[in-house]
Amino acid sequence: MKITRRNLLKGIGLGAGAAALAACSAPATPAAKPAEPAKPAEAKPAAPAVVSNPGSTVTIVHWGFSGGNLEKREKELAEKFNAMQKDVKVDIQVQGNYEETANKLTASLAAKQAPDMVLLSDVWWFKFARAKALMGLTDAIAAEKGIDANDFVPSLWNEGMVKGVQHWIPFARSTPLFYYNKTMFKEAGIEKLPDTWQGLVDLAPKLVKKDGDNIKVSLFAHPDGASYIAWLFQCVAWQFGGGYSDPKLTKYELLNPDTIRAAQFYADSVNKGKWAILSKDVQKDFISGLTASAMMSTGSLGGVVTDAKFEVGTAFLPMEKQFGCCTGGSGLAIPVTTAKEKVAAAMKYIAYATGNDGGAFWAQNSGYVPVRKSTADTASYKEFFAKNPQFKTAVEQLPKTRPQDAARNYVPGGDNIIGKGLERIVVGKENVETVWKDITAQLEKEGEPVKKDIAALLG
Repeated sequence: MKITRRNLLKGIGLGAGAAALAACSAPATPAAKPAEPAKPAEAKPAAPAVVSNPGSTVTIVHWGFSGGNLEKREKELAEKFNAMQKDVKVDIQVQGNYEETANKLTASLAAKQAPDMVLLSDVWWFKFARAKALMGLTDAIAAEKGIDANDFVPSLWNEGMVKGVQHWIPFARSTPLFYYNKTMFKEAGIEKLPDTWQGLVDLAPKLVKKDGDNIKVSLFAHPDGASYIAWLFQCVAWQFGGGYSDPKLTKYELLNPDTIRAAQFYADSVNKGKWAILSKDVQKDFISGLTASAMMSTGSLGGVVTDAKFEVGTAFLPMEKQFGCCTGGSGLAIPVTTAKEKVAAAMKYIAYATGNDGGAFWAQNSGYVPVRKSTADTASYKEFFAKNPQFKTAVEQLPKTRPQDAARNYVPGGDNIIGKGLERIVVGKENVETVWKDITAQLEKEGEPVKKDIAALLG
């Protein structure tokens, strides 16, 4: 599959930072008209045999997690796989966070030095599929006996489809989860956790601790950066009856009165009610006891439970008009530049990493949800749930979740655009409707080139 820098950047819709990275390996190219709708690339890998020469080992380079518990656990997962067989060796390399990995992948594809397999987040994989940079995996899945598509949680598996062809296999999939300091709640005499936002707000007098006007312990913590706040707020927008957009970007929902109301609720929690704080590191502040509760990814659970010096509780997200929770996290993809023999080898690892052995190790030690239905039903996993009830909450909440709105997932830079809008509302104290008008205009402009591709690729 030939990849040109022009089509790659055009299809992915990356910003100036990515263009600069790609420019390191290719000369600048004038701006061009939007690409025509891309057709899914379907790989034709070799037969099920992993190696062509008996006794040899195929090494696959995988760009994975960076930092903390997740990097440590993913490397342990690869080490377990490498030790149990001799055909395939997984070499995990770290490139940075999701955005940094995506930017470096863009540059590596243009330079024809891409990894054999890569971890891509929920907001990045489609951009590479749109640029025809990811391999269609239908034949590779059929050839790998360790992968049964019907065993995967349908909502997670189907998110990686492009015109019925799998391009992104669920691995580190998550949902936002409500975390609370169970010890702190008990000491405040709170035995039952409320299931609504208003019920939570009513607990503020019992849990918020102040020194004059300074909050020493907050009831709740929001992230203060643009990154990922739009993921968490997606749930709140739905809970209030609003949202970001329809699935095909024909209608944006930020100016829906309920989305406006949800954003005002966020702003008031910090600036008016003063029961919530803006945090530079929500996980760190929660573990340190600076906030009694927060919404965080299930992928944070392993680290939180390990590091917290108090009893950690988890629950479904609070409701307002209704329940609302989106999926998130990341999956595994194979660039179209990967050699056929290495595709089969990568699939061997994917089968292990998502299965009832490797997948269980990964989910139990990271906090991400098991991506296969059979994993959570095993006797060992039921025993794990009994000892670690915090982890069971995410699995029980999973059937109530749904994919995010297209404005965040598919509009180039959509997450950042919405996140910066929320910063203007909460930190800058700007008028909600004024900000959402501006953000809607930005989303419409950036989303226009991908509308045809969404219709063509996702149906």
